[in-house]
Amino acid sequence: MRLEKKLKDYKETVKIVPNEQNIKETVKKSIDAFCFAEQERMLNYWEFLWAELWLIRKRWWFFQLILLSALGAALPSFQGEYYTQRYMGVAASLFIILIIPEFWKSQTYQSMEIESVSYYSLRQIYSARILLFGIVDIVLITFFCWFSFAALDITLSQILVQFIFPMAVTACICFGMLCSKHPFSETVAVMMCTGWSGVWLFIVLNERIYAAIIYPLWFTFLGIALLFVAFTIYRTLYCYNDHWEGNI
Repeated sequence: MRLEKKLKDYKETVKIVPNEQNIKETVKKSIDAFCFAEQERMLNYWEFLWAELWLIRKRWWFFQLILLSALGAALPSFQGEYYTQRYMGVAASLFIILIIPEFWKSQTYQSMEIESVSYYSLRQIYSARILLFGIVDIVLITFFCWFSFAALDITLSQILVQFIFPMAVTACICFGMLCSKHPFSETVAVMMCTGWSGVWLFIVLNERIYAAIIYPLWFTFLGIALLFVAFTIYRTLYCYNDHWEGNI
């Protein structure tokens, strides 16, 4: 009790007046010490890529796997090419739509300014995301195409026309809107991809239009779509900072 009374009396008699200048100097020295310690070891790009892998929400890859698994399980029950064309085209568009929330999260959560001042640039951040999604999606699509060809007796040309081509065009729409000078929301991107899915269904379900386009022409269209995907990805990586500096 006597000790508590002495402490209480001490608090009442001694008034500590903080020195604002000393506080600022302490904060500055703390920041300098932190930055100096961090400069001694910076993440290399492979470590950064690994960190990005942990930051990506894995549920979108899980949903893509579920989508392809459901399509593979349902295809044997379809009677006739009519349903195969319809469902493979829709699934291809949905497969790409599932990547939209992850690539648009910087805009959704307004983290562009934070990412712009990070050690790794926005171009490197998006290249990491595109690389990681590309690796996983290529593995998923490869297994699906192999299963469709080996187990379901679907020809490679049918897979390219009915699944890969609509998927490539959907990817063109997504990356084209992502690197646009106008900030489109993920809702608009999903609506545009859904609109393309409707156009694709109209084409493949119209026998006159579908039969009029021969396979070499389909493969030409596919090649153009893949080249445009590469171009939009390149423009996303090398022009993304410029677009967002203007928008901000």
